[in-house]
Amino acid sequence: MTGPLILLVSGSLREGSINSAAIRTVAAQLAADVDVTVYDEMGVLPHFTPDVEATALPEVVARLRRSIEGSDAVLICTPEYAGALPGSFKNLLDWTVGGMEIVGKPTAWINVSANATGAAGAHSSLETVLTYTGADIIDDACRHIPLAASDLSADGLVSTPDAVDELRSVALTLLERARQKQD
Repeated sequence: MTGPLILLVSGSLREGSINSAAIRTVAAQLAADVDVTVYDEMGVLPHFTPDVEATALPEVVARLRRSIEGSDAVLICTPEYAGALPGSFKNLLDWTVGGMEIVGKPTAWINVSANATGAAGAHSSLETVLTYTGADIIDDACRHIPLAASDLSADGLVSTPDAVDELRSVALTLLERARQKQD
């Protein structure tokens, strides 16, 4: 495949996560059209500490940074936990602060909670961190798409046609910005 590569990141480690299902659905929808990478090592990242970052990066962290660097766009789908980002996802983001891989990279997030206010705190935190790291936040691709467990099929993908169309639309909006930056 040639063209933009989109890195898809779920901020959830939970089995059966609707956020991860949304990411897998985006991957399935785009796989025939563009290069897609789903980041799946969040659960094995070590706890962030500046002392480790100042020495040799653990290989799993180096792979995370290479995944970001090698992508043309980043799409995140994360839940809110206790009014903020889940700790494991914040840890992932902390490992990206010291690198320059996401600077200027078209980046967006989707909220798939059942109601529109279900991730306000997480997305506020996410916007703060991504702005700090220099990501190019594509507001037109940051959207709420209400989903519930009943919207998933047996294969773990989103099955509601309107939601699938919306997920694809978000990703295509983000990829269009990536293509514009390549020109």
